[in-house]
This record gives sequence, structure tokens and C-alpha cells, in this order.
Amino acid sequence: MLSKAKDMQKKMKEAQDQIKKIEVEGVSGGNLVRVVLSGDYELKSIEISDAAKKETQDIINDLIIAAFNNAKENLKKKSAEELSKITGGLNLPLDFKLPF
Repeated sequence: MLSKAKDMQKKMKEAQDQIKKIEVEGVSGGNLVRVVLSGDYELKSIEISDAAKKETQDIINDLIIAAFNNAKENLKKKSAEELSKITGGLNLPLDFKLPF
């Protein structure tokens, strides 16, 4: 039993390391703004289209926020998929820690 738990702990660490390498995209406004987010929620890039640059600053800010939130949701889904591969479908949180 203990060895199975240690194997699971090792697999969880591998999953966490794998998820950190993921990059996902988020878009808003019909591709007016595009952001790329890493697996550890680091914002890697923001692209604002020329059409979006013609908008007011408030609208551009809203588009960036919406694109970031879209990327965050995409990352949650992708992280859950990766975690599911490692855990064999067990629905464990990404930060799950074993008590030893």
C-alpha cells in the first residue's frame, strides 16, 4: 500500500512538472486579442490586433482581461486532462499532497 502511494506521489510530481511546460492560448473579441499562458499561469505573450488598437483603452483592457480568462479556463481543462492521464482518471486536485 505504501509503495502504491509513493508511486502515485511520483506520478503527481511528474504531472505537475509536465503541466508547467504546457502553453495555452486565450482569445477575445473574435481574435482581436490573443494571449499565451504557461502551465504555471505565467503570461508569456499578448498580441493586440490593429483593429483592436483602434478601440478605446477601456475596451482594449476588457479584451485583454477576457483573453486572459479564456486562457486560464483552457489551462484548467488542459491541466485536468494531463492529470487524468497520470492518475488513471482519479479526480485529484493538482496540488494534492500525500501525508508522507
